[in-house]
Amino acid sequence: MFIINKYILINIKILISILLIINIAKAEDKNNYVHAISVFDEIKYDKNFKHFDYVNPAAPKGGKIRLAERGSFDSLNQFILKGLPAVGLDSIYESLLVTSLDEPLTAYGLLAKALKISPDKSSITFYMHENAKWHDNVPITASDVEWTFNNILKKGHPSYKSYYSDIKDIEIINAFTIKFTFKNTNNRELPIIIGQMKILPKHFWKDIDFNSSGFLIPLGSGPYKIKNVNAGKNITYQRIQDHWAKNHSIYIGQNNFDIIQYDYYRDSNVMIEALKAKEYDFRPENISKEWATAYNDLKKNSSFIKEEIDHELPQGMQAFVYNTRKEIFQNIHLRKALSLAFDFEWTNKTLFYGQYIRSTSYFSNSELASSDLPSEGELNILEKYKNMIPSEVFSTSYSPGLTDGSGNNRKNLREAIKILKNANYTLDNNTLRNPAGRAIKFEILLVSPAFERIVAPFIKNMSKLGVKATIRIVDTAQYKNRLDNYDFEMVVMSRGQSLTPGNEQRNYWSSESADINGSANWIGIKNKIVDELIELIIHASNRKELIFYTKALDRILLHNHYVIPHWHIKKWRLAYWNKLKRPINIPKYNLGFPETWWYNFNSTDN
Repeated sequence: MFIINKYILINIKILISILLIINIAKAEDKNNYVHAISVFDEIKYDKNFKHFDYVNPAAPKGGKIRLAERGSFDSLNQFILKGLPAVGLDSIYESLLVTSLDEPLTAYGLLAKALKISPDKSSITFYMHENAKWHDNVPITASDVEWTFNNILKKGHPSYKSYYSDIKDIEIINAFTIKFTFKNTNNRELPIIIGQMKILPKHFWKDIDFNSSGFLIPLGSGPYKIKNVNAGKNITYQRIQDHWAKNHSIYIGQNNFDIIQYDYYRDSNVMIEALKAKEYDFRPENISKEWATAYNDLKKNSSFIKEEIDHELPQGMQAFVYNTRKEIFQNIHLRKALSLAFDFEWTNKTLFYGQYIRSTSYFSNSELASSDLPSEGELNILEKYKNMIPSEVFSTSYSPGLTDGSGNNRKNLREAIKILKNANYTLDNNTLRNPAGRAIKFEILLVSPAFERIVAPFIKNMSKLGVKATIRIVDTAQYKNRLDNYDFEMVVMSRGQSLTPGNEQRNYWSSESADINGSANWIGIKNKIVDELIELIIHASNRKELIFYTKALDRILLHNHYVIPHWHIKKWRLAYWNKLKRPINIPKYNLGFPETWWYNFNSTDN
């Protein structure tokens, strides 16, 4: 994809499963304690596993890696709405459970040495390691877990309330045992969601305002700590030599660099030149033009590596997004017409060197993506809403508008004009006006100047419809602030998905999230049918149901024309210096960078 969350982060739901039924690992004792849980049909690694298959257990420790980020940062608190947090903060924290990278969604104990789900699936109990320590050597206890949960709900980012809304109660059993009770028993991924929560030190935050951003260095328990911070410019992490879990099976072969430094750059072109000058070590290349041309002068440099790696990661949806909170975009006919002005085939051929595939689903590159006309299983769901959803859902296979790639988009533009005319839009002196007589003009907000070359031809095509669109490029901090407050008309969205969509869909598309500042519902969707389908997905009783519900949701989103789909690619494109080495086996669902990579002490590039 053109825009991507790096080092995937991506964070909360990147690694997701194929099934939606909790399958508890074989009981470890008569009390049914288990070492792992999954929404898949089996757990790959048994209780006594030594390390994950995708790591090199003999990877050497040491060395320094320098990485690059675009923009800036003004906060070391990633859990609140305020501020722009620095990259890499996840490495200083730990969670009760950790998901493996070669299974869709299976979570293994980290802070939790064992766990138990009640027979009726109404609760989960975590039994914590008594030797787990914060970086100040204070033990990590159940009280820290309880405080973390209550605190982020009360003071954290607003999206947490939706994400954890199915948790009914939390109870400390003893110093190292904690129990979560659920509001219902059919939210099958909820135990893993709880386990993935980053745990914070209660004693550290006792006298500190949690809602404050800034550069107070937080206390963690993870394999790294913050060594130093140069506000807005760089942040450096140092490996904990005597980390409490350095010999834990989850960490064997991981966290190999002694020092990880992230340098921030304001300009993408400068970043590329900095890589070529060896000012940092690794770059995932997300711009097709750069991939095709920028590194040609390094072809003969044996210490420079340029490689493509296939992956099986669902690609979700990248698109131009309409903010439907704005009156201009509340008309579905206008949204549909404008989508026909984007000529992907020409863009791909002319600007992208033919490297991309057009996205036609919010769940691209997965079996969850809808295609053609609805199947019988989907129809059984959709028929209930027949009079409340676009009729095209039943009669027309979704298409964002295909061209021959010649740059002559007349056919689609003629169709767009027809749609607008039938919806009582009028053309007055080359200005498109809505039925109320208001001129159709809007701003496309960008954070990356590189995207301007894609937007400019789109704007030119829209001008042929009488639409006056402009571009505004802002810095990272301003961009985040405007997104959080929905202060935009159109932006570029990159929304990743998983193989088991669940609670995060509320944050993406629900009516509730549309009114919560900082939510991922940039579109502003308030659709009761979408809300219903989200809950059906979350509470699906089996994999088959999940697929049908997800495809139904996909069709509703597509045929409401909330976005103008972009493109995706099924490869990682990597440019790096050979001072870095990687495992032979890259995991299916994540690059595993930088956690599973290591410093090459034998490199000629040192």
